[in-house]
Amino acid sequence: FLKVPPQYDLDRHGRKILKLDLKHPAGRELLMRMIHQTDVLMEGFRPGVMERLGAGPDATLGANPGLVYARMTGFGQNGPLAQRAGHDLTYLAYSGVLSMIGRRDERPVPPLNLVGDYGGGTMFLIAGILAALLEKTRSGKGQVVDAAMIDGASMLAAPIFGFMATGFWRQERGTNLLDGGAPFYDTYETADGRHMAVACLEPQFFAEFARLLPLETELAAAQYDQARWPDMRAAIARRFGAQDRAFWIERFENSDACVAPVLTPGEAAAHPHSRARHAHVEKHGFKRPAPAPRFSRTPGETAAPAGAAVSLARFGISGEEQQRLAAEGIIGEGDASTD
Repeated sequence: FLKVPPQYDLDRHGRKILKLDLKHPAGRELLMRMIHQTDVLMEGFRPGVMERLGAGPDATLGANPGLVYARMTGFGQNGPLAQRAGHDLTYLAYSGVLSMIGRRDERPVPPLNLVGDYGGGTMFLIAGILAALLEKTRSGKGQVVDAAMIDGASMLAAPIFGFMATGFWRQERGTNLLDGGAPFYDTYETADGRHMAVACLEPQFFAEFARLLPLETELAAAQYDQARWPDMRAAIARRFGAQDRAFWIERFENSDACVAPVLTPGEAAAHPHSRARHAHVEKHGFKRPAPAPRFSRTPGETAAPAGAAVSLARFGISGEEQQRLAAEGIIGEGDASTD
């Protein structure tokens, strides 16, 4: 439903694409030939699809016992919801995480698609693959990595589950230390309609914040007194609302008050810190985040748009055979757009 031109589809940059018809016996045979020289196979179909295509774990690990077979789904390979369609917000809703995000007495807020798709999905899939590859160096054996976005999202929230068990964290969203409930961990509007982020959790940082704002002595001495939080929030809001964002940026510059302007993506790319670290690079006519994390010996490169052909020669597939497979519709050039 969403078509993104390849140069702007940053998630897919660097991919080499090959269409392979696994419904055809010749396509399955080609996959198995490639599997012999493959470290990792990743698939994102609903549970059972790869098995029906003859390319499930039993078949592929039988061909290459050292293969890491990575499976990425929303709900995992088993369970009542395993076959159900969903998106990031669906998995967050079932994980319990979505219920924690939002203001008090308001509905839950979608946190973009960063927590389920990327944090709970991609990040844990990669961690699982790397762990399986490391274990393989000891055992020589591959295995299946079952990564589910619902599981990963829940794992990201593991500390909150622990806080709830101790009684430190309330079920009601927007009433806790890290969800906007604490007035010293929240955002505030400035006189020009912009915003500042306040995150002075520790007493020493809060003391610096209270001094620079400034905050009344009585409230400054009541950081963790939740009965005073409404008055504290109102006082902080009045202070920030009296001056524009530029004033507050200068006010808290070079302090340890843990206060920052809420920047737009464009502002973030132009910030002196981002420029000093070359955190954004110009490519294909627009600025984009540079590869992260940084490597001292093998620095990452900004990849080109997806679409380059997979080199089948490294798998022992001759040019003549490739032409024949293409003519028969067994292989084809991939479509780099999102669909």
